[in-house]
Amino acid sequence: MKKSCAVLLLLLPLSAVAYPIDVEKKVTGVKLDYITYDTDQDMGSITLDNYGQVPAQCRVTFRNGPEAPRVRRVQVAPGKRVDVNAKFNRQIIKLRIALDCKPQ
Repeated sequence: MKKSCAVLLLLLPLSAVAYPIDVEKKVTGVKLDYITYDTDQDMGSITLDNYGQVPAQCRVTFRNGPEAPRVRRVQVAPGKRVDVNAKFNRQIIKLRIALDCKPQ
C-alpha cells in the first residue's frame, strides 16, 4: 500500500497540464524578443527583451476567451527586460497575446 501511494505521489507533477499561448507580434523600429509563461491556471506572463539601441513603447493585450481583454502598457529601455502579466477570473484554456511595440 505504501509503495502504491508513493508511486502515485511521484506521478502527480507529471499530470500538470499547460495551456497553449499564441502571440501576435507587431514590432516596428525596435529589436524586441519575448518569452511566454503559463504562470498559473488563471494567470499568464510574457517577458520582453529589448536588444536595440532605442527605448520601446509596448502595448500588450492578453485575451482569454469570453473575458474582457487585459491591456498593459510598458516601456522597455535599451538592453533591459520587463515582465508583464495578467490575471483572469476563470481558468485559462488558451491564451492569446497581442504585442504591439514602437520606438519611443
